[in-house]
Amino acid sequence: MITASLKNYRISPRKVRLVADMIRGKNVIIAKDILTHVSKKAKSALHDLLDSAIANAFHNHQIEKEGLFVKEIRVDQGLVMKRHMPVSRGSAHPIKNRTSHVSIILDQRVEPVKKLRGKAKAAAAANKK
Repeated sequence: MITASLKNYRISPRKVRLVADMIRGKNVIIAKDILTHVSKKAKSALHDLLDSAIANAFHNHQIEKEGLFVKEIRVDQGLVMKRHMPVSRGSAHPIKNRTSHVSIILDQRVEPVKKLRGKAKAAAAANKK
């Protein structure tokens, strides 16, 4: 498992999840292509986070990016900074500046082994002899 994380990103989790849902389960090459063309502010941070995870895979495990996919991407709530906006008659409205914790897990895609039946099985057995 290859991981990378981003803490206290200054965009609310609700907005980041919109972009994270687009790349969940995708191949990393396709995910990078999606992140370059989406029109949301969170795209640049997620693109950098994906690049970091790919670099971790190559540096720590010697895995090329062609075989990787986004196994899990999780967006959790981070710190909430509380501010106040003054309004009329000496009153104030609360403002909550929300942050996000984003973590991404990459894994290698394993091709399933095809089971041979009937004549194909007999032909494969004959080739082994």
